[in-house]
Amino acid sequence: MSINLIYLIAGVAMFLAAVLPSVLDRYAVSAAMVLLVLGMGIGLLPLPAGMRLDPVAIRPQVERVTEFTILVALMGVGLAIDRTFTWRSGSAWATWSPTWRLLVVAMPLTIASVALLGWGLGIAPAAALLLGAALAPTDPVLASDVQVEGPRVETDEEAAENESADGDDRPAEAALGEPVDEKDDVRFALTSEAGLNDGLAFPFVTAAVLLASAGGLSSVGSWGLQWLAWDLVGKVVVGVAAGVAVGWGLAKVAFRSPRRSLRLAEQGEPLLALAALVMTYGVSQLVGGYGFISVFACGMTLRAAERNHRYHRSMHEVVQRLERLLTLIILLMLGMSMTKGVLDELDWRGVVIALTLVFVLRPTAGWLSLRLKARAQGLPGGLGRKETLATAFFGVRGIGSLYYLAFAAGEHPFPEERWLWSTVAFTILLSVMVHGTLATPVMHYLERRRDRAGVA
Repeated sequence: MSINLIYLIAGVAMFLAAVLPSVLDRYAVSAAMVLLVLGMGIGLLPLPAGMRLDPVAIRPQVERVTEFTILVALMGVGLAIDRTFTWRSGSAWATWSPTWRLLVVAMPLTIASVALLGWGLGIAPAAALLLGAALAPTDPVLASDVQVEGPRVETDEEAAENESADGDDRPAEAALGEPVDEKDDVRFALTSEAGLNDGLAFPFVTAAVLLASAGGLSSVGSWGLQWLAWDLVGKVVVGVAAGVAVGWGLAKVAFRSPRRSLRLAEQGEPLLALAALVMTYGVSQLVGGYGFISVFACGMTLRAAERNHRYHRSMHEVVQRLERLLTLIILLMLGMSMTKGVLDELDWRGVVIALTLVFVLRPTAGWLSLRLKARAQGLPGGLGRKETLATAFFGVRGIGSLYYLAFAAGEHPFPEERWLWSTVAFTILLSVMVHGTLATPVMHYLERRRDRAGVA
């Protein structure tokens, strides 16, 4: 690839990263939509000889770039969530009810339904399972339009009000000011789901690789129990523990170190967030856990330390800017590849799977998971019918799907790899266009509806 073209693409992405958020704020158009269309247009132009946009040919590069982008997004998501979580608190588990439902019920249902649909359409079982696992998670990168905006910290005015309210009979949580996401369970559910489901989809990607390498469905008995105990449960537990441990250690240094030079929170040095995500991922991978879930757990742990400190906002802003830049570069390249051959293997089966996933399978699985013994709407974590429908529908597919496919294909050759790339790329395109168009008007409608209910 010409180095000059790389500079041009990076420059365009940086410029758009700066201007698109404010330009598109009032319109039912997302930055992802603009970048994909722009990339597709660039791909129609004659490109320098030797420039390769074939994901099979540049699979290692695709895997590493998408991997790092997801890690950055997961750290941002962990820092952004205001809702607290304490392991020993039953009420905390209850307020996170939409998250557990989407993870434990909706995601496995989505994986199974996509895999069965693909298998029924003639796709090999291993490839069908890989497609289901890659397309099931709500993407932490492209779902930003329906996620919480960032960490809320206490203003000086609120601090003064809270000090004067110390003698009130209000609960302690009320005295701290009500976090934004406490009012918006839709955004909270989609944000927390996106933060956790990337790590929880990994066991099923591993299962697809094992299924392909071990000889098909008849081999499940030889590896199934070990996969269930270690890949599905053990590595998740190790990953969470690693993330919490690193986050706790870094928070203790940054906020409470006896040496002032190490108290980065007082200095306002936001690069700790980037150091934390890289360090956490490395530790988790070394001890055998899932790095994605570790980074999210680390972000949540950092956020829990001195929750109202402005340092959290500084760290989140740095992570958010880097995430936006990486995302736009990837979307430009993905759009270019779509008009340079990545969709060549797309057939009616891929179109059927994509349409069914976006409009039927994910919404149905999400609806069932959230309405089964639903939590009362007036309680934190409780969703009304319209909120449930929005949460179930906005399962955005994106960069995580590219990573999982690149990872699995690097572990074991899949004869259907090019078809899988075409199907995943088309699904991302469909999701970006449909969800990007509907996100702004739907979320504004729900916010107005919630405000009217609050006034009443």
